Amino acid sequence: MRIPSGVSGFDHLVQGGFLPERLYVLSGPPGSGKTTFTAQFVAEGLRNGENCLYVTMHESREELVEDMSSYDFGFETLATSDQFRFVNLTSKRAERLLSQSSGGSGPSSVQALSDKLVAFVNARDIERLVIDSTMLLDMFFAEGDAEMTRFLTALKSCDATTLLISEMTDPSAYADEHFLAHGVVFFHNYLEATGMTRGIQVVKMRGTDIDCDIRSLRFTDEGLVIDPTKRVDF
Repeated sequence: MRIPSGVSGFDHLVQGGFLPERLYVLSGPPGSGKTTFTAQFVAEGLRNGENCLYVTMHESREELVEDMSSYDFGFETLATSDQFRFVNLTSKRAERLLSQSSGGSGPSSVQALSDKLVAFVNARDIERLVIDSTMLLDMFFAEGDAEMTRFLTALKSCDATTLLISEMTDPSAYADEHFLAHGVVFFHNYLEATGMTRGIQVVKMRGTDIDCDIRSLRFTDEGLVIDPTKRVDF
């Protein structure tokens, strides 16, 4: 069984889609397409009647919907579904919502947050989970790498197919999430005199025969479009 990404051309690179109930990291510099990719992933799930959860620390539901409304893949309409949940971890509502699943009073530590989030995902039968992003989680976790490792390990135990956004500008600088995840996808962009060249590269995906070359990625009215036949050299 494969989970379709909802991104045109991407599934050709990974034998038809993501393996279910696994953790995948999307890494790349700002503006490279990571958030748009996750929005298309969620939209695909909602079209298929799946329960989806988007977790962030830096924007509101309204901001995400407004940003994605410029595309034609219908996110603004699909996001009104009862099957879509949006949680900003810095809000009081997030503390109440997560505590309902575990009987606690709100996440006060990485262990509490991990337990509550996994319990919430499993109790609500969440099938697609997006977390944006590791940069903000680093600020949330006072003890740094050790807490991040515990959080990622907990994520791998939940029943959802999870996309975790990881901000990075140096594709050779691997972080803990790249080693712990079941799959890693890099987004590349390079500014030339003629404009911005963009690409996407599947670096790792367990249980999958992948294409590791950098393939062409474009922003279109339909969202991200990948040409699995066009190799990009940077």
